[in-house]
Amino acid sequence: MVAFKLELRCPQRVDGIAIDPEPNWSFDSVLSELNSLEKKLNSSSTPVPFTKTKSRQIANGKSVESSVRRGFVMRVSDDEMEDDIESKGEEVHDRHLVAVRRFNCEVLYLSESDASDDETAFEAESYLMDEVGLVEGALVELTHEHQLGVKDEIRNLISKLDSELMSENELSNSALARVEKYRDARREMDRKLDTQYQRKIAEALDNHLTAVQRDHELKSQIEERKIRSDAAYEEAKRKERALVEEKLRQEKAKAEAEAKLRAEEAKRAALEAEQKASKEAADREAAEVSKRISAGASKDEAPGRQMVGSSGTSNAQSKESGADGTEKSQSAVSIIRAAESALNLEQIRSQKLKECDEKNQSLTLSTNKDFSSHERHISRLIRQIRGTKDTVRTKASELIKIFNNPLCPQSISIAAFAKKVVSHCESPDNAAFACGHIIVMVTSQVPVAMDLLLGEFHKACIYTVPKHMTFSKSAFGSREAYYKTIGYREEDGKIESKKDYLRRLESYMRLYAALVQTEIPGLQNAHGLKEGWAWLARFLNALPANMYTATALNAFLQMAGYALYRKFKSQFGKMLNIITDNFLNALRAREDQELKSVIAEIQCYIEDRKFLEEPEGRALQAALLSSTMVPDADYQESYTRYHHY
Repeated sequence: MVAFKLELRCPQRVDGIAIDPEPNWSFDSVLSELNSLEKKLNSSSTPVPFTKTKSRQIANGKSVESSVRRGFVMRVSDDEMEDDIESKGEEVHDRHLVAVRRFNCEVLYLSESDASDDETAFEAESYLMDEVGLVEGALVELTHEHQLGVKDEIRNLISKLDSELMSENELSNSALARVEKYRDARREMDRKLDTQYQRKIAEALDNHLTAVQRDHELKSQIEERKIRSDAAYEEAKRKERALVEEKLRQEKAKAEAEAKLRAEEAKRAALEAEQKASKEAADREAAEVSKRISAGASKDEAPGRQMVGSSGTSNAQSKESGADGTEKSQSAVSIIRAAESALNLEQIRSQKLKECDEKNQSLTLSTNKDFSSHERHISRLIRQIRGTKDTVRTKASELIKIFNNPLCPQSISIAAFAKKVVSHCESPDNAAFACGHIIVMVTSQVPVAMDLLLGEFHKACIYTVPKHMTFSKSAFGSREAYYKTIGYREEDGKIESKKDYLRRLESYMRLYAALVQTEIPGLQNAHGLKEGWAWLARFLNALPANMYTATALNAFLQMAGYALYRKFKSQFGKMLNIITDNFLNALRAREDQELKSVIAEIQCYIEDRKFLEEPEGRALQAALLSSTMVPDADYQESYTRYHHY
C-alpha cells in the first residue's frame, strides 16, 4: 500500500497582508495591520472588499504557476516496494513540488485516512469562531475555500500519481518481461550456436582423427608388406638353398645308385663267370663220361642214358618255368584294366607323394618338432568350407597363409591339405563345388599341391586314375585281399559292405569331377576340363562295364557333364552316344539286378539331356567367384609372390 505525505507550505503574506497574525503581536500592531488592509481594499476598483483569486492551475498535474513560489511539497514514499520502485517513487516525490498562493501553512500533513477529520475540524472551527470583522471573515472564507481547492487538487494529483505509478509499473513489468524473453532467446541462440560450434569442432576433430588413422593404417600396411616381402625373400632364398641341397642329395643318391648298380653288375658278371666255369666243368665231366662209355664199358650205358634223361628233364622244367613266367605276366596285364598313359601318370604322382612323405618324416625326425597343431588347423578350415563366396575366399586365404608360414615346412602343410581334402569328401555335409574352388585357388599358387592331391585321390579311389582290377585267385589269393586292394576298408576285422564302399566311391568321384569342371577367371586350373575329357576317354576305352565303373561314371557325369558340354559341345554328344551304345548295353548284358538303378540314372541323364542344366551348388551363393577374388591387395600380392613355386 502506498502512503502519500503532503506537506503544504503557505506564504506568510499575500499582497502585503499577513494571513496568520503573529501570536506575539501587540494590539496596536494588529490594529495597524487591519487598517492597512482596509486601505488597500478601499483603494481597489472593485466594490467587493475581497475578490476570489484565480484558481490554481496545476501544469501537467505536477506544479502550479511558475510565478508563485513553492507553496507546499508533496512527498511520496513506498515502504514495501523494492529498491528500484523506491527510487522511482523518490523521483516522483521530487517532481511533485507544488507552489500555491495566499497561504503559508508551515506544515500540513494530509492523507486519505484523515481527510474527513480535517474537514470536521474546519467546520467545527467555523462555528466556534467568535464574531470578527469583515477582513477576518473574508480571510476565513478564503482560507476554507482555498483548503477545499487544495484538497481537490491533492486528490486529483494523488489519483494521477497512482495511475502514473501503475502505468510505470506495467511498463516496467512489460520491459522486464521483454528483457527476460530477450535474454532467454539470446541464451537459446547462444546454446544453439555453441552446440553448432561444438558439432563443427567434433566433426573437424573426427575428420582429423580419421585422416590420422588412415595415414597410420597406410603406414602399417606399407610396413607389413615390406615385412612380408622380406620374409618372402628370405623364404625364397631358403627354398633355393633347400633346392640346391636337394639337388646335391639327389646327385649323391644317383651316384650311390650308380655305384650300387655297378656293384650289382660286377656281382652279376662274377656270377655269370662262376656259372660258366661250372658249366665248363660239367662239360669236361660229361666228356670224360663219354670217353668211358666209348671205351666199351657196357655197364656204364645205363647211367649215361640216365644222365641224358636227367638233362632232358631239367630242360623241360626250365621251359615250363619260362612258360609260367609268361603266363603270370600276361595274367598281371589282364588283371589291371587301364590306359597306359593313365598308369604312367598314376606312377609319377604316387612317386611324388611317396617322396613327400619320406621328406616329411625326415624333417619331423631332424627338427624334433610337433606339427600336429598346423595339421589340425588345416583340417578345421576344410571342415568349415561352405558353398558361399565369402567362406571360400576366407578359407583359401587362410590356407595359403599356413602354406607360407615359416614355422611349418610347406611340404608338411601341403601333404596335410591333400589328405584332409580327400578325406573330407566322405563327410555327408561336404560342399564339392566349394572344395573344388578352394583346391584351384590354393594350387594356382602352390602348383606342387595338385600332384600330391591327385596322388591322394588315386590312393583312396582307383577309379580317379581311371583304373579297374579284376579278381584272380592266383593273383590275390582271396576275396578279402582283392577287396582291400581296390579300396575296401577293414573295421574290427571285417570288410565293409559293398553299399558303403560304393557310397564312398561316389563321393570321391563327385569331388574329383567338381575339381575338373571348376573355372575361376584370373586363375588357372592345373587339372581342368582338358583332364576331365581325357579321364572320360580313358575310362570308356579301357575299363569294363560293372557296378563299380557304372557308379563312378554316373557320379562324374552328374557333376562335370554340364561344363564338358559347354566346352566340347558335339564332341561330348559323341561320348554320350558311345556310353549309350556300348557301356549301357554291356551293363544290361550282365543281367544283374543291382545294376538296374544305376543304368536307369545314366540313361535318364542322357535322354532327358540333363547335361544342359547347371548342377545344384555349382554357382556359389551370391555369385560365382570371378574377378572379385583378384582385386584384394593381399590376395594379388601373395598370388604374384608365390605363383612361381
